[in-house]
Amino acid sequence: MIKQSELPETIAIFPLGGALLLPRARLPLHIFEPRYLQMIEDALKTDGRLIGMIQPNPIPGRDDPGLHSIGCAGRITQFSETEDGRYMITLGGVSRFRVVKEVEGFCPYRRCDVNWDGFERDLGKDEADAGFHRKPFLDLLGRYFDARGLSADWDTLKEADDELLINSLSMMLDFAAEDKQALLEAPSLETRRETLVTLIEYTLRGGQEEGMMQ
Repeated sequence: MIKQSELPETIAIFPLGGALLLPRARLPLHIFEPRYLQMIEDALKTDGRLIGMIQPNPIPGRDDPGLHSIGCAGRITQFSETEDGRYMITLGGVSRFRVVKEVEGFCPYRRCDVNWDGFERDLGKDEADAGFHRKPFLDLLGRYFDARGLSADWDTLKEADDELLINSLSMMLDFAAEDKQALLEAPSLETRRETLVTLIEYTLRGGQEEGMMQ
């Protein structure tokens, strides 16, 4: 188990709109841009093998997109290279962080000084949701899947632990980037589940074309 004091003050940043990583979850990524291939190679040389996933936050008048203030660091847990030089990796979510400042320099990818304070719970054991009523939640999810023409392994969903179910759906369902950010910043699993329910209900009412959290 990683201690907060062992986490680095500076990490590589991968701004990727709509890609959400949460603590103790897994995120597969397909890496092909040269700057991010270099980022993976550099991360693999470090003890922590950490990369910070973060949502871009466009700023008018800037060439490079801005960054949201909170992201989630993941450890490279799986790595493979294709014949044409692309990387297939899996990140295991470690802890959320708050951006302090972006580090200037000649590195081809972006790096930031970060602060881990306030996210100590991310480094602990799986979180439970005492107020979670699974049947009405799955009924709502079923209506969402039907409306979007999606299929699901319902036996697996019924048996999954609270955190695995809520976090996996938060990462996988097709929400706007701002809504993904709201799920990331939820202070507890219960709050994330409530936000997820709100987003699903919003989509079922026909509002899926616009982000909810503006």
